[in-house]
Amino acid sequence: MKQLNPREINTTALAFLGDAVYEIYARKYVMDSGQQNADRLHKEAIKYVCADGQAKAVKSLLKDFLTEEEAGLVRRARNRKTASKARSADAVTYKLATAFEALMGFLYLDGQTQRLEEVALEALKRIEE
Repeated sequence: MKQLNPREINTTALAFLGDAVYEIYARKYVMDSGQQNADRLHKEAIKYVCADGQAKAVKSLLKDFLTEEEAGLVRRARNRKTASKARSADAVTYKLATAFEALMGFLYLDGQTQRLEEVALEALKRIEE
């Protein structure tokens, strides 16, 4: 598989990948609760993967958890002009959620697996609060 440099990839593409990476963490987090019914698992996971949940998490993480590099990437991704529209969220919430997904994609491609897990788990906890 080709090695990609995450610092050279636009934030929309990082978000594309980050969405899938974060989804795995969210699904595992929900499964760890002991639930095994697929319909209930899906319903429970929605609060973690929806734009509102991701926006809540990234706003909280920006205050006291992200490094300067990570916060800079989130701001860059949030401010990127995009033609896509949110289906179930306002524009600001959608941009914040996309910025969070870009961070997940960046950490994954950069090989920062330990930090990726720390950020994902902290985000999940903050969404739950």
